[in-house]
Amino acid sequence: MPTLSLSPRQMGALCAICAAFLFSTKAIFIKQAYALSPLVDATVLMALRMGSALPFFLIMCWFSRRSYQDLTARDWGMLILAGLLGYYLASWLDFMGLMYISASLERIILFLYPTLTVLASSVIYKQKLSIKTYLAILLSYGGTVLVMLQEQSNAPQDGNFWIGASFVFASAVAFASYLLLTPKMITKFGSWHFNALALSIACLGTLIHYVLSVPAPIQLIQNLPPAVWGYGIAIGLFVTVLPTVLMMQSIVRLGPGHSAMIASIGPILTILLAVAFLDEHLNSIQWLGCLLNIVGVLMISLSKK
Repeated sequence: MPTLSLSPRQMGALCAICAAFLFSTKAIFIKQAYALSPLVDATVLMALRMGSALPFFLIMCWFSRRSYQDLTARDWGMLILAGLLGYYLASWLDFMGLMYISASLERIILFLYPTLTVLASSVIYKQKLSIKTYLAILLSYGGTVLVMLQEQSNAPQDGNFWIGASFVFASAVAFASYLLLTPKMITKFGSWHFNALALSIACLGTLIHYVLSVPAPIQLIQNLPPAVWGYGIAIGLFVTVLPTVLMMQSIVRLGPGHSAMIASIGPILTILLAVAFLDEHLNSIQWLGCLLNIVGVLMISLSKK
């Protein structure tokens, strides 16, 4: 009987596809958890997510402990800043935004982060952008605006739509800032060692935020419906830990460029899942906007290679 044998590149591509699918379920799980109980908000769900993920990241840190022996005070400061910015603040802002806007729009806005890193790099390093890059940015933001205006026209006129969209855009800015901070640290420590520590720091920051911001944190957690616990743990394990490990394995086998290209299927997957499980619907203009957004971001990603 023939056995299935995958080359390292094929295995890397498979890991990237699986990671993209798991990441794509995040907004679906969050929206479903919000619908279960009025006790659930961004801070509560983030605490469940990061609390369930923390043990796994601490285990990763334990196996990577020798890599941290020569860390300087500046290294620790940068690691703490990166962890809190990229995985705590960016995630919390994203969770806040999903309280007000659809999962489809959330993913499209969040997908703008590569364009933000390019714009920030051009300012910081005084790099001149090409006509192709300007066109890519125009397509990305033009497509996003198309989707936003269509959804806003059907949203309640209470201002919450723009609050939600602003939260998610702020999340994209925070994550883009994180990406600008990390290349040197990833080169120094390796992606596995760096992510293990940065994510552990983010988990601890999230739990501290929860304890300090909720009047009776233990009682609130105990009063949550079991289904909310299930969603929180699922987001922690299947949307945080597992896809992080899969993406790191993909980067080892394919490199960051090809892994990022495969991950670009994420917005389409999120939209399809939102249509199937959240009863969200996009009209033809919104699908056009989504396509323009993805094409623009892909042009940016390809130009980096």
